Parts: sequence; structure tokens; C-alpha cells
Amino acid sequence: MRLINRHPSRSGGLMLLLLPFIVMAAVYFTGSSMRLKANPDDKLLPGATQMSDAIKEVAFTEDKRTGEYLLWADTASSLRRLGIGLAVSAVIALAAALATSAFPLVSATFSPFVTVISMIPPLAVLPILFIVFGLDELSKVVLIVVGITPMIIRDLHARGREIPTELWVKAQTLGATSWTLILRLLLPQLLPRLLVAMRLSLCSAWLFLIAAEAIAATDGLGYRIFLVRRYLAMDVILPYVAWITLLAWITDELLRRLTRWSFPWYGGDAR
Repeated sequence: MRLINRHPSRSGGLMLLLLPFIVMAAVYFTGSSMRLKANPDDKLLPGATQMSDAIKEVAFTEDKRTGEYLLWADTASSLRRLGIGLAVSAVIALAAALATSAFPLVSATFSPFVTVISMIPPLAVLPILFIVFGLDELSKVVLIVVGITPMIIRDLHARGREIPTELWVKAQTLGATSWTLILRLLLPQLLPRLLVAMRLSLCSAWLFLIAAEAIAATDGLGYRIFLVRRYLAMDVILPYVAWITLLAWITDELLRRLTRWSFPWYGGDAR
């Protein structure tokens, strides 16, 4: 059998899935053990015991100053900002994509504008957002919206242009109005793609959130990472990074399952 036609079994697939993580953990803890053996006070590669103690302190011990469990308080703050940003971006992007995909005049006016806006590095306008919206929650949410909305619009608009012209012509021949075309033809095609586009934007959304929290915040996962870096607290930073990665994966998985459950006909893009 050719190698290109060989597929792993169910158990073999699970092992292959876990293999890179096992190798990465083995390499890390081997290096950590070697460094700690040479210097027990080394902070660059903390061992499992050091990270376990740090997790207990931030996750299961009340902070003396605030009385909160820092990890869970930071997680709630970050997820609230991320959720609001994603929701607002999704609404704006869907409305804009419906308009540009359905109406050629709107597309001719705004599609080039959206393309240009999407080329602006969002982090470059972060100081402007802080000046205009202040240092509170609004500026952080706006950065996420500014950062991911233009790309989602472009993705949805491209999906709308992929709808065969024959479908538009046949629907109009059967008497469909503009609103009927939007609601019965265009919207069902864009909704599943919206969920896929949100999944693809998750990494960028987290990047913008952490950047905003690192510069101007009093809580949040990004704030905590940049706060403890001044103490070289890698035993806190690494678990926080792993926790952010896990949250991002869970969010992606939820969106994937929602896409498959809501639009089972959509095909391979929802995988």
C-alpha cells in the first residue's frame, strides 16, 4: 500500500495526536531538570513542582490585596472582553457582508474601503483608541473589533461572490424580492461561513486582547503575564500561556461543533 493511502486507526490516531505534545513536554522537562540541577535558583525553565506551587497560589489561594482568586478573576475579565469583541465583530461583519454581497452599488462603494482598512495594523492605532475611548473596557473591546472585523467582512464577501449567478437569476425569475434574496439565499450561505471566519480570527482576537491588557488594565490574563514578567516569574507565565491556549482551543471547538450542529450541510470548512 502506498504511504499516501495509509490512514491511522482510531487508537493510532489518538497516539499520533498526543505524540507532539509528549515530545514537547519531554524536551522541556529534560531541559528544566538539567538547568535546575546546575542552578537550583534558575527561573528560566521552572520545574513541575515550581509551576504546581504557582498554580495553587494564583488559582486556589485568595489574593491578600483583593481577596480574589487571581487566575479565575483574570480569566473572567479576559473572556468578557473577548466575548463582547467577537459578538460585536460578528454582527457588524454580517451586516456589512450582506450589504456588499447583495447590492452592487454598496459593494462598489465600500469593498475597496474595507480592503484598505484591513491593511492597517490594529496595534498601530492602539494609542489612538486609548486617546479616543480612554483606558477602560471600551478601548480594549474596540481594538478587538477593529482588528478582526475587516478581515471577517472580506471573508464573508468572498463567500457571497461564490454563489452562482444562476441562483440569483432563477430566484428573481420566480419572483423573489431583494429582501427575499437576502434572507433566503444569501444569509444561509453566510451564517456558517461567519462561524468559520470567527474561528480563524480567534488567534488575532487573543493577540489584540492581550496587547491591550498588557498596556492598560488592572486585571486580565494579559495584564497578569506582563505584571509578573518584571519578577521573571516563569512559573506563573508558562501556566498562564498554557491556560490561554486551552481557552482558545475550547472556544474554537465550541464554534466548530456549533457550525456542524447548526449547518450540517455546510461541508468540510466546518472541520
